[in-house]
Amino acid sequence: MNLRALLDHAVAVLTAARVPSPETDAELLVAHVLGVSRGQVQARVVTGTPLDGEQRLQVLELVERRAAREPLQHLTGRAAFRSLEIAVGPGVFVPRPETEIVAQLAIDALLAVPGGSPRAVDLGTGSGAIALALATEVPHAEVHAVENSPRAFIWARENVRAVGAANLRLVFADLADALPHLDGTLDVVVSNPPYIPVGAIPRDPEVRLHDPEAALYGGPDGLDVVRAVSVTARRLLRPGGVLVLEHGERQGADIRELLTGDGWTAAATTRDLLGRDRATTALR
Repeated sequence: MNLRALLDHAVAVLTAARVPSPETDAELLVAHVLGVSRGQVQARVVTGTPLDGEQRLQVLELVERRAAREPLQHLTGRAAFRSLEIAVGPGVFVPRPETEIVAQLAIDALLAVPGGSPRAVDLGTGSGAIALALATEVPHAEVHAVENSPRAFIWARENVRAVGAANLRLVFADLADALPHLDGTLDVVVSNPPYIPVGAIPRDPEVRLHDPEAALYGGPDGLDVVRAVSVTARRLLRPGGVLVLEHGERQGADIRELLTGDGWTAAATTRDLLGRDRATTALR
């Protein structure tokens, strides 16, 4: 079985399993086994570069696991997020492409702070993806990342170490009482909290079966953690500071009402690239 035949087999298996992007996933799994880029895999198909038996077996095993809907990112150990590659695996939420717009809103708010060293915190940082995006793309900012899951914290710590962002401080704490020494001093609070209502079933098996429940479910209406973030963010932000919250596509109106009731102003919802409500911002 040459590389072309192996890829054709992988695509057929993943297509039969209704994996959403079988061609892409097949190429990325081969790239992972070979230790090359996806583009290099495509080039090797053209040149007819052979694989040894051990490599073929590794690819076939990973394809079967992906067909069982184990997340691609768990199989490769990596997730792309903006300009970063984040280490992920069991016990931590896999960052999604739609969250990149949430990071962008927070980055824009940091860049709009006049002078000095703007300060931000990512509440419930998980893998550390959002916090690391802020720290690397706004290098003059002081960034804090808070996480209370021991398993997720290990992944975040590894990512902070690997990226080497000296302006990021990772803290193990509950978001409700995090960083009291910074009360009233932060410019931006960003969070991608759990927001799926308990009882709702995520459509994708990768989410339903593999993401940690604590990162998915937010109480009966999905907004329990959002309420806690609202309270903590009001404590941490200076007057005029910005809150950025990710949420589900049908929650924008409810979150704007919740935040306005808590005393926030200028609550506004931003859509993602597919036109779905994705993030709400508000001013302290």
